[in-house]
Amino acid sequence: MRISVDQDVCIGAGQCALTAPQVFTQDDDGLSEVLPGREDGHGSPLVREAARACPVSAITVAET
Repeated sequence: MRISVDQDVCIGAGQCALTAPQVFTQDDDGLSEVLPGREDGHGSPLVREAARACPVSAITVAET
């Protein structure tokens, strides 16, 4: 699995960080980002739910 956040689309709603805090965080501007080293989802079953929770679909979850 490979996770990415399109920061040009992100509005900083924070739903991903609330849903899967072990994978997502928010930067100083409030935009979501994947925690360093967690681009593979770190085994979290909540990654796909976090992507679905994003109101602007800024999160991409791709199978590798």
